[in-house]
Amino acid sequence: MRERTDDDSEEPSLPSLEPETPLVPTPASSSGVSADAPAPRAARFGEGPEGRGARRERGVKGPRAGFFERVAQFWSDIRSELRRVSWPTLKEVQSTTIITIIAVAFFAAYLWLVDKAFTGLIQGVTGLLGG
Repeated sequence: MRERTDDDSEEPSLPSLEPETPLVPTPASSSGVSADAPAPRAARFGEGPEGRGARRERGVKGPRAGFFERVAQFWSDIRSELRRVSWPTLKEVQSTTIITIIAVAFFAAYLWLVDKAFTGLIQGVTGLLGG
């Protein structure tokens, strides 16, 4: 049997239930906008130029880009997203296409058989009832 030492008498310390730092939410600052500034989306409808809505993305300053600049940016964003796509190889496309065709043929045959069975069953029941 083992002798008891002073180290054994110590109980493990439990973690404190008190938070070390106060849990006060801090406002998140977005690119160069101070936390004290009012949100750009806080403007009411009709407060923008010529009675238009004043909604803008947070942190966006200056005049809005023109139509063609926005379209060019849109297409640029599309191209950059398409570069990130992991495109399947020809072999993967062929194999998944074959699997899809086989599955469609199987379910078409199954549903055709079920339809024929129910049609025969309903015709038999209506023939017995004299309908």
